[in-house]
Amino acid sequence: MNLKNRYYRLVNEELNYDKDSLRIEHMKLLHKLNQDQRMAFEVIIESVNDSLGKLIFVDRYGGTGKTFLWKAITTKLRSEGKIVIAVASSDIAALLLQGGRPAHSRFHIPLKITNESTCNIKQGTFLAELIKKTSLIIWDEPPMTHKHCFEALDKSLGDILRFTYEDAEHRPFGGMTVVLGGDFRQILPVIPKGKIEHIISASIKSSYLWKNFEEYRLKENMRLNSSEGSPEEKAKTAEFANWKLNIGDGTTSTIDEVDWVSILEDLILHKGDDPEASIVNTTYPDLHRKYTDRTYLEERAILCPRNETADQITAYIMSQIRGEEVTYFSSDTTCKAMSTVEDEDMLYPTEFLNSTFSGIPDHELRLKVGLPIMLMRNINQSAGLCNGQD
Repeated sequence: MNLKNRYYRLVNEELNYDKDSLRIEHMKLLHKLNQDQRMAFEVIIESVNDSLGKLIFVDRYGGTGKTFLWKAITTKLRSEGKIVIAVASSDIAALLLQGGRPAHSRFHIPLKITNESTCNIKQGTFLAELIKKTSLIIWDEPPMTHKHCFEALDKSLGDILRFTYEDAEHRPFGGMTVVLGGDFRQILPVIPKGKIEHIISASIKSSYLWKNFEEYRLKENMRLNSSEGSPEEKAKTAEFANWKLNIGDGTTSTIDEVDWVSILEDLILHKGDDPEASIVNTTYPDLHRKYTDRTYLEERAILCPRNETADQITAYIMSQIRGEEVTYFSSDTTCKAMSTVEDEDMLYPTEFLNSTFSGIPDHELRLKVGLPIMLMRNINQSAGLCNGQD
């Protein structure tokens, strides 16, 4: 699929919704909004309808119905033929949004971001035309994204929308209504070898854009107020919710001036004789039968603190899947035609090129038919070699 067709598909995804079905779904959702959700909902819809260009931040913790609010907003606007671009800071979070995409791929945000960066969106392109027709941008989980990503989008929208909104070049995000929603108790931008002051400086709250945001808080835990479940299950859910909040708020147990976090018993996974088997079998039960089920995979994830740990778990999972394993190797010689340095092969010997280090793909790639893979970088979009393509 070439680049032009990909953009046509992008536009069609935003325009070709069944408006009648969305309208019915919206009415069902609207009646279920609690007071906090309805307040944020009305402010956002008013900003879109009256082209106010407000910047809204919805502050929430898990279970307060942020995703439910996003769905109510998107069904309302899309049922009226309006375009909503929904993005998230990670692939996993994007799966929860109707028509969601990772923010970097949607807006072509550079991987190496600086305070001077802009998005790679040029006037006259299909993506630029889509943005001009867009009524609302929803960005989920923004606390984990570097502030320069938002500032890059701000500068780009100011250029793209200068003929759409009055004084767009001098308005945040070009006058577009933008809604962010997340929890600053969760992970902040990752700064390699950075100290706490560097991490805080990279946060959206340290951006020049933050002063323009109106904050709305979702305080009611919808999971606890649900009519589903027995009293015992609700009590267990409440215990878990309070436990997470205490960790996020820093109100953990202190013994001898040291903070301790007590893990709930039902969350503890005992290693047993084979730690890798324990975590994989617990997270992915019946993996050998369900590994081709996309929904099954989307609902589960194992988070690893280090790449080495991720490699070990991946190798174990592959060993549990039937089928022939195929190994591919990277090119491990330098291209002399691309360099003017003499004896470059002496500087970069084969042993060095076959080693594992940051910024360079592993020399060895092992695959099996049916196993899902993810392209970390869009290496050839015109050939369909990019993240998000089937």
